[in-house]
Amino acid sequence: MALGATKLDVLALVVQQGMLLAVVGVTIGLVAASWLSRFLASLLFGVEASDPITWCAVSLVLLAAAFLATYAPATRAASVDPMVALRSE
Repeated sequence: MALGATKLDVLALVVQQGMLLAVVGVTIGLVAASWLSRFLASLLFGVEASDPITWCAVSLVLLAAAFLATYAPATRAASVDPMVALRSE
């Protein structure tokens, strides 16, 4: 912000970086779960291992949690006064 970024720019940058990590993690998790689904089938009760609704629901819940976890620090980062931040360095 001291170099001319707006609050929206800072907010978008922090959320974007956090969500990128979350999307990569969910993607890796889905690939690993698809490979291990035959072993997981014996542990599941009432749900098939290849149930796409469950996989999508879990992915969306994880991504929503990641968004909330990145949005709170992003709003704090966007509200920091640049002069106070520069003086503390």
